[in-house]
Amino acid sequence: MALIPRDLGWNVFDPFIGNSIFDPFEGFPRTLFERAFPSFDKDVSAVANTRVDWVETPSSHIFKADLPGMNKDEIKVQVADDGILSISGERTKEKVDKQDSYRREERSFGKFYRQFRLPPNSRPHEISAKVENGVLTVTVPKTEESTKKSQVRSVEIQG
Repeated sequence: MALIPRDLGWNVFDPFIGNSIFDPFEGFPRTLFERAFPSFDKDVSAVANTRVDWVETPSSHIFKADLPGMNKDEIKVQVADDGILSISGERTKEKVDKQDSYRREERSFGKFYRQFRLPPNSRPHEISAKVENGVLTVTVPKTEESTKKSQVRSVEIQG
């Protein structure tokens, strides 16, 4: 006698494998806010899910953003005179044939916008950026003074 039902067409431990489980409330807005702004959830998730790592190396500040499926024409990198680095863009929704219908739509789309205040030891006029395999890399070189090794000396304690 098997403890796990195998002939139901779905997996007890992962309901997303095989046939989907019936949800009688699927498609209904959960809140009044969702009724008023039906696309807000997807637009916010596109912004909120733009992950950026900021790494400081001895010679530069490196920003890496995950932007899967986007090319360089859809991304904008700007730096203001006051040292604010801006990364923005828009992921557009794919067009669906009228005959096709979604079973599940989880990929986010919409505009994203991130800002970072560059530290005083950066050279904003020498920034470079590249996109490779869905990862945007922005490199901000540091000033010469900040790359020099500081001298450490011992101080004698009296007392």
